[in-house]
Amino acid sequence: MELLDKLNILADAAKYDAACTSSGLDRAGRSGTIGSASMTGCCHTFSADGRCVSLLKVLMTNICIYDCLYCINRRTNDVRRAAFSPRELCDLTMGFYRRNYIEGLFLSSAVIRNPDYTTELMIQTLHLLRTEYRFGGYIHAKAIPGADPLLTHQLGLLADRLSVNIELPSAKSLALLAPDKKKEALLAPMKQIRDGISLSKQELKLYRHTPRFAPAGQSTQMIIGATPESDRHILALTQGLYDRYCLKRVFFSAYMPVSTSPLLPSFQDFKPPLLREHRLYQADWLLRFYHFRAEELLDESQPNLDPRMDPKCCWALRHLQFFPVEVNRADYEALLRVPGIGVTSARRILTARRVGPLTFEGLKRLGVVLKRAQYFLTCSGRCLEGLRVSEDGLLRHLLALEPPAQTSPMGEQLSLFDQAV
Repeated sequence: MELLDKLNILADAAKYDAACTSSGLDRAGRSGTIGSASMTGCCHTFSADGRCVSLLKVLMTNICIYDCLYCINRRTNDVRRAAFSPRELCDLTMGFYRRNYIEGLFLSSAVIRNPDYTTELMIQTLHLLRTEYRFGGYIHAKAIPGADPLLTHQLGLLADRLSVNIELPSAKSLALLAPDKKKEALLAPMKQIRDGISLSKQELKLYRHTPRFAPAGQSTQMIIGATPESDRHILALTQGLYDRYCLKRVFFSAYMPVSTSPLLPSFQDFKPPLLREHRLYQADWLLRFYHFRAEELLDESQPNLDPRMDPKCCWALRHLQFFPVEVNRADYEALLRVPGIGVTSARRILTARRVGPLTFEGLKRLGVVLKRAQYFLTCSGRCLEGLRVSEDGLLRHLLALEPPAQTSPMGEQLSLFDQAV
């Protein structure tokens, strides 16, 4: 098979993996090497469906021994199959990098033969890139559950970030749709990567030039919309993953119909739950940066996020007793709970009020989104002049501020072969 044909097949098969993000790593270029990594790199080009394409995102192979019903690469699916050799993939990566098409490599793979053999192929590829090709750019690699821990460790010494897909939100769904995979097998490498990162940081304090293990951390991804779990269940799982495994990110991937199995949503009239995915990402942001907990956002009486409004506004409407917040006295945690105030704005408020009391005009200059925050704040004990809104009116005002629902057709992911427009 021609190399370009392989690239078409394996780059297209990799588009369902959403776990591409900024590198989270600063590494300057070194003499004699090619490429570097910056903390905010790898997030400059996005496809119509919001996925990052500034990495060469590709599979080692789409030949798989597993038969996961939600996966396009399952062994019983009639699709074209291909596999790169380590040398072919290295040549492609370096060729694209030199042309400034990409900033780094995102390497995943279906499981060919067995997890150990698949991981060995990935290690050979990254070892060639790092040593023979002297590539110093960003590399994100998918660890293969079930592989020997020594191989996973070796992979982590070559990659900047590792990830292990949690696949589905519950063990029950996993057993139903992916009987070859077990929850314990998925969590074991996540624990190993967590411990490896921790140990590497300790060794780095003692030995300055020791090799770093996955210095940009680890992440995971789960498919939503293929199984009946509620948003509350998904967020509780997300919170648990952050707490137990110190993940950098949990990614949510709206299910795309790839199977006619009766165990999955029907092809007919099915729309990928993009708005639900969007709301989950907003809730995830609250968990990571706004000090919310999953149990605060959803409970038994309200197990799913409101698709009409962002989760922070929903929380505020359910906890009106918490408001209004006095901007000149509130602590950082209280400010973060106010819709329209972000992390940067909260810090600016704490700094600015040392000089003197803040007014609504001053808040606007600090970057606070007053069209939301005005309903939840007081400045020196006073509300915004002329503002009188009932609880029902507040709901209507906040709903009016939301952008139109994501009802447009699913866009195609950009590829290296698309024409610029």
